[in-house]
Amino acid sequence: MAMSNDTNGVASYMQQAKEQACKNIEHVAEDVAAGTMPEGKLFDIAQSISDKRLDELTVDTTTCGYCAVGCRFDVYSDGDEVLATRPADPEETPVNGISTCVKGKFSYGFVNADDRLTKPLVRNESGEFRTASWDEAYNRVVAGFEDIMDKHGGEALSVIASSKATNEENYLMGKFARQVLGTNTVDNCNRLCHSSTVTGLAKTFGYGAASVSIEDLETTDCYLITGSNTTEAHPVIGTRIKQNVRDGSDLIVFDPREVQIAEYATQYTQITPGYDAVWINGLIRYIIENNLHDAAFIEERTTGFEELKEAVQEFTPELVEEITGAPAAEIESAAETVATADSCVFGWTLGITEHSHGTENVAALANLAAVTGNVGKPGAGVSPFRGQNNVQGGGGDMGPLPDNLPGYQKISNDDARETFENAWNCDISAERGYYTTEMFHAADAGELHGMYCIGENPSLSEPGKGHGETVLKNMEFLVVQDLFLNETAKYADVVLPACSFLEKEGTFTNTDRTVQKVNPVIEQRGDSKPDWVILQELANRLGREWDYENTAAIMEEMRQLTPIYGGISQERVEREGGIQWPCFDLDHPGTQRLYTESFNTEDGNAHLTPVGYSEPMETPGDDYPLTLTTGRVLYQYHTGTMTHREEGIMEYNDQNFVEINPETAADDGIMDGEPVRIESQRGEITVPAQITDRVGTDTVFVPMHFAENAVNELTDSERLDPEAKTPEFKVSAVRISSVEDETGSVRSADADPTVGDD
Repeated sequence: MAMSNDTNGVASYMQQAKEQACKNIEHVAEDVAAGTMPEGKLFDIAQSISDKRLDELTVDTTTCGYCAVGCRFDVYSDGDEVLATRPADPEETPVNGISTCVKGKFSYGFVNADDRLTKPLVRNESGEFRTASWDEAYNRVVAGFEDIMDKHGGEALSVIASSKATNEENYLMGKFARQVLGTNTVDNCNRLCHSSTVTGLAKTFGYGAASVSIEDLETTDCYLITGSNTTEAHPVIGTRIKQNVRDGSDLIVFDPREVQIAEYATQYTQITPGYDAVWINGLIRYIIENNLHDAAFIEERTTGFEELKEAVQEFTPELVEEITGAPAAEIESAAETVATADSCVFGWTLGITEHSHGTENVAALANLAAVTGNVGKPGAGVSPFRGQNNVQGGGGDMGPLPDNLPGYQKISNDDARETFENAWNCDISAERGYYTTEMFHAADAGELHGMYCIGENPSLSEPGKGHGETVLKNMEFLVVQDLFLNETAKYADVVLPACSFLEKEGTFTNTDRTVQKVNPVIEQRGDSKPDWVILQELANRLGREWDYENTAAIMEEMRQLTPIYGGISQERVEREGGIQWPCFDLDHPGTQRLYTESFNTEDGNAHLTPVGYSEPMETPGDDYPLTLTTGRVLYQYHTGTMTHREEGIMEYNDQNFVEINPETAADDGIMDGEPVRIESQRGEITVPAQITDRVGTDTVFVPMHFAENAVNELTDSERLDPEAKTPEFKVSAVRISSVEDETGSVRSADADPTVGDD
């Protein structure tokens, strides 16, 4: 697409420059950085485009492929390389306006990285990879899948779908599993993060998604944020919250770490990891006991209040303090602030969900929101901040799940199953398949023999890393489809080169249910192909007759089968800039805020769900006296597939580390920057120490982003949430000890590599 004649923003600047003797654009990225990054922390991420003439450049608008905030921006390119980005016209950016974060501005070196996959790879007889034609690679995949289906049946195959791929591609991943392979064992990274959210909200309110819009986040009178490192994991949302707090809104943060968002809080309370339902129940009890609940809302729009009231009676402020470490006075003040505010948004991420009782945590938060009447009105509601760019749409809405069809239609529902059987011309079992972590246990038990992994890296992201690697190594047939030969791909029989979000067309659905357009801004790298093209070509070689001309045709089929997306077409999304589901027909405006009149339950009421006492399945003891918790940092992203290939980011934050409280470090004789051995019952790692009072004396923190000394060597793959099957990433019992490296020297850690403004 050629550069438009728009005279706003960068286009205006560039047009003026062109008229003034075609002056070059100089250091666009650096200029933007200077206005958005803290002094002293600028680094050279984007290439200067001072040597490019204006008439050699294109500008295209697309949606960001990092977190699920859903920022849109203009990408400046010469066709082969991303040279700079800048927020698009505010009318085209319903979520982020004029903001983007550091990764969205700069981190695109991965696209042309030297190790980018551009041709298929197959493993030869000696166990080495060699390049292959697409025809040979497809033949190997077909033969491998058919062999397993002949010997064990389609149920012995599995698909891990991609929350980074488009809605259209994820729809096809679910269809491919059920129609082509004949298995319901299809899942995605949502199982490792927000499946507890989906399950907890679905049974209380009806939809497993945020009830609010970004506008509510900008205008609410109060926030209660827990288990969310908002300013680092979701920087643009963090900026909106900070601006609103600056203008007078209250911000209450409960978290085991004093994360950066806590620096802006009206009240920050440090808690012991793993006991969230306890302190949430304590807030509910105090609110009810002091007649601060919204009696009219409860009477008119909820069921189960008396049962909830009885269930929370034991959670006195004093008991909550004893169990969680949250001072009784702070439980009381937080409860009063939330209950007396005109509106409140309840925000959380994986610090609430990645537990063996994450579903209960989410249900407790939903109870708190309903008891205070903070649902379905402006500035109020529940807001789980989603992690990967399309985990809401691709990871949930599109149905690449073992128990759900697109639009959360249950596979156990006869009518829903019949609809898809007729549309897809196949039989679909009413019995759910394996969830992601269960796939690895099923492979151990000899019940799963093949895996098709698309755009995910379970070798690093699964708990119990050692166990996961053993399963992948012994998998009878493994196909990986990705941008790089990542840690999972190293065990594959066939590796298929896919396109990045910058090279493809489709839609993403962001954290507030807004469906937005994704456009190609550079040419496809080498012989790589979009995921949907690969899926279609494989399906046809396996006996089906897919004939999608483009991704718009895929979305057209999807919307006709998915009521909550019934009015969402690519043409409409592109024309209107973004549409929030549910949107039931082409005349429906979309839904800015859920539950304004009724909940998505059979009786239309919120179902208050009593939650009792819960604790982690693994608690500290004499042998392992500390609690390890994990999370993200600003300058990295997930397992690092993209950000580790960005030179500037790696210069700033290139290694793992462990945060240790000064008292704990002193007791163990650990110095700042010194190598520290961390051990759990599953394994051990050695990383540099960062001495900080961000964590309490009984807690240590390690990021999740690094393959070297990966924190998932320490986490547990056995103990799962009984409903959502989410692993307990956030609580592991560990011990630490000081060690010297092989030279006897100490490698210094950065002073604080997690802190950065946005």
